[in-house]
Amino acid sequence: MDLNHRINKFNRMKPEIISDTVFDFLMDNGFFTAPASTKHHGAYEGGLFDHSLAVTEILIDLTNKNNLIWSRPESPFIVGMFHDLCKIDNYKWVQSPPQAVTSGITLQKEDGHYEYNTDTLLKGHGDKSIMLLSTLIQLTLEEVMCIRYHMGAFVEKEEWSDYTRSVRLFPNVLWTHQADMIASQIMGV
Repeated sequence: MDLNHRINKFNRMKPEIISDTVFDFLMDNGFFTAPASTKHHGAYEGGLFDHSLAVTEILIDLTNKNNLIWSRPESPFIVGMFHDLCKIDNYKWVQSPPQAVTSGITLQKEDGHYEYNTDTLLKGHGDKSIMLLSTLIQLTLEEVMCIRYHMGAFVEKEEWSDYTRSVRLFPNVLWTHQADMIASQIMGV
């Protein structure tokens, strides 16, 4: 999916709560072109958007099929699309050095690869996504918990009891994690 297709898909789906200011922030900060990882799911240009779109579509489908109740109708879009907003500046493209000529044959190597960017101002995963998103839109507590704990039990062991309490308060935390796992582990995006 190319950049224009990603932008068109986003604009067709977005609820009214996503203003032009939010869209401009996403464009200016590479949301539509950033990778989702360095070597796992979505490790390519545009992978972050593709992954976020998949999570959003899965979360909307899970909501419809399971009659999930959200604090507001836009929540599945907000949570799905922006749960990994933290990744807009998490990775940088590193150009690979040219290959040496061996026995008159130039060995081909990919042009480069993504590496973790250690120069980001904000650190973290769910917390960073919440911090960034909360500067753009007002989040409900349910949306905060869904984004914060979308990694499920993959959070630090010390947070497992907090994760469990958040699932008890907001069952959609668990559905969000399920949507993220389906997109990343089953669909590979």
